[in-house]
Amino acid sequence: MRVAVVGGTGPFGSALAQRLVEAGFDVTIGSRDAERAAAIAVEVGAARGAANAEAVTEADIVVLAVNASAVLEAAAELDEAIGETPVLVVASELRFAKGVAFPSDNPLSLAARTQQLLRAPVVAGLHSLAAGPLAAGAVEGDTLIFGDDEAAKALALELAEQLVTGRALDGGPLAGARALEDMCAAIVNLNKRYGGHGGLRIVGL
Repeated sequence: MRVAVVGGTGPFGSALAQRLVEAGFDVTIGSRDAERAAAIAVEVGAARGAANAEAVTEADIVVLAVNASAVLEAAAELDEAIGETPVLVVASELRFAKGVAFPSDNPLSLAARTQQLLRAPVVAGLHSLAAGPLAAGAVEGDTLIFGDDEAAKALALELAEQLVTGRALDGGPLAGARALEDMCAAIVNLNKRYGGHGGLRIVGL
């Protein structure tokens, strides 16, 4: 599978690219700065670096690994280049007050708002994975993928199962991503309070 990681020069994007390269995926790291992308690709090894628009052109799936505040802008800028290639949104839009994480006040998930900007099918997932643990290897636990397009969701699930020690699970339609973003705020607060790297594990399935 050919994967374009937009925002692949950041901590999460580069860790994601590393894990996918190790799993045998064909990875292109995208950035607004093509030279920076190329430098990170060398560090990752067996990956390519390119400007974002070039990176997404021949991908089977595009991962928007930019910061939450930049997701909508990046999607709008890359709409034409992405075309109908499935897009995986991994960011949760959180707000912070006095060191506590809160979910966004927007009733729609960041992924759902991204879908409004793109012709491509959008799926959401990996929200409970953090850059630090992912950089060290597969993250303990399960991960959930949400989407309305079954083919796009299948690609995201195939990618996601390489990133966790547990399972990548189909969580249902894209509307469910709102609940996952809320859960991400809870996980951030738990990790801060207890000094760990908690995630998700689904039992009984």
